[in-house]
Amino acid sequence: MAKTILTVDDSASMRQMIRLALAGAGYAVLEAADGAQGLATARGRAVDMVLTDLNMPVMDGVTLVKELRKLPTLTGVPIILVTTESDAERKAQAKAAGATGWITKPFQSSQLISLAKKVLG
Repeated sequence: MAKTILTVDDSASMRQMIRLALAGAGYAVLEAADGAQGLATARGRAVDMVLTDLNMPVMDGVTLVKELRKLPTLTGVPIILVTTESDAERKAQAKAAGATGWITKPFQSSQLISLAKKVLG
């Protein structure tokens, strides 16, 4: 059975690019347009990995990571921040919130697939 990845990003084109890359590699992909939608989706579906943007309306990525880490079903599930930010302080905030890692935009589809394979096994 395919591993399920939730992608949370306010950019429809970024969600589409992520979905095309990961679905093409055999992953099932769920999408949400902001942190609140992402949290609702994660509460309702089993996910194996979460990719979230950092800067979004309604609920930002760091807040989303904190909320996801409160869910027993997401204990140990990798949460990766996907963002244009490379600021060390923001990375530290994300890590402290419970993020597993970070990938900086822009990135190649192959980098994303490689990351998914690495964290999902």
